[in-house]
Amino acid sequence: MRFTTFVFTSLLTASVFSAPAPRAPLQVEKYNGETTGKYIVQLKPGVSPSAILGGITTSFSALFNGFVLDNADHLESILANPLVESVSEDGIMHTTTTQTNAPWGLSRVSASEKLPRTDTKALDYQYTYKETTLAVDAYVVDTGVNVEHEGFEGRASWGFAAANYSKHDGNGHGTHCAGTIASKQFGVSKHANIIAVKVLSDQGSGSIQDIISGLEWVSLKVLLTGRPSVVSMSLGGGVSKPIDMAVKQLIKQGIHVVVAAGNSNVDAKDTSPAHVKEAITVGASDINDARAYFSNFGTILDVFAPGVAITSTWIGSNTATNTISGTSMATPHVAGLVTYLLALDGSIRPADMAKKITEMGQKGRISDVKDSPNVIIHNGI
Repeated sequence: MRFTTFVFTSLLTASVFSAPAPRAPLQVEKYNGETTGKYIVQLKPGVSPSAILGGITTSFSALFNGFVLDNADHLESILANPLVESVSEDGIMHTTTTQTNAPWGLSRVSASEKLPRTDTKALDYQYTYKETTLAVDAYVVDTGVNVEHEGFEGRASWGFAAANYSKHDGNGHGTHCAGTIASKQFGVSKHANIIAVKVLSDQGSGSIQDIISGLEWVSLKVLLTGRPSVVSMSLGGGVSKPIDMAVKQLIKQGIHVVVAAGNSNVDAKDTSPAHVKEAITVGASDINDARAYFSNFGTILDVFAPGVAITSTWIGSNTATNTISGTSMATPHVAGLVTYLLALDGSIRPADMAKKITEMGQKGRISDVKDSPNVIIHNGI
């Protein structure tokens, strides 16, 4: 629900300067989400809005005494005026939707507790989320994406394929990850754009130079589009300083990067890009809220997400699905959540997003985390 109003400001009237004794200025009450750039001013009982500011076109009187301030031009004076009760940011609210044909992993993202069932194959779980409208781009750095899959509703496109690779996902891994990020049935973020960045072969492996080439292409593309952007990297290997540097530079540029912890049941501290502290590093959990037996762990992790028996989009046809496991499957749940949160508020910076993901997550729910942070993602619904 968005209120669109216009306030034609004029010079403050004399009453601003002849108000009662000065007091410490109020603080603007922040809105947790996207804002309009306007402010809702609540006045003390009996105070006329015209005594505070001339030219007001939107005022309130039935529920509380106040008006809408169009911009921050007179904000400082209004905050200092003792006739003002409060000043709040004008925010954007959204409708809430519940999907009833979701896989278990998607359902866990909005569930307040461990799921009551353990059927990983069922596609009748519920997933509740807010509707979004802001265009956000999700770059899937992987084996490619079956961009013609019906689940993407025309929102998937090819961006980059490293040398010697065709623009085709012959593996399925990238398509599966993309589906968990933003497909109609399996995606956390229902309206995001998917951009395929093929840096891995159809056998699921690729060179560091190809991965860096893909990340460089993403960097340049985002500079051109200027849109809020997320990079999902369900890949990894031994420590690589060039990969780590590339990921850090993307994040410095303002691009959100989500990476897989790895599937070797070891500490992720010796894995790239999982050990890049600026990235959001994701471990895998199962339907019983236990760390997946294969998931890497350690203090470098930020969060856990569903990663066992995850159903999503696949290759072979435009309606194909497959059910597979890995921290590769957990990562796009988080990449999708980051994309979703950006669609609600595109101004969130990477460091603040990492903090927000952790703060919104449910604490102490996952068993056998070893020395990892015990946090599983949640979308805040």
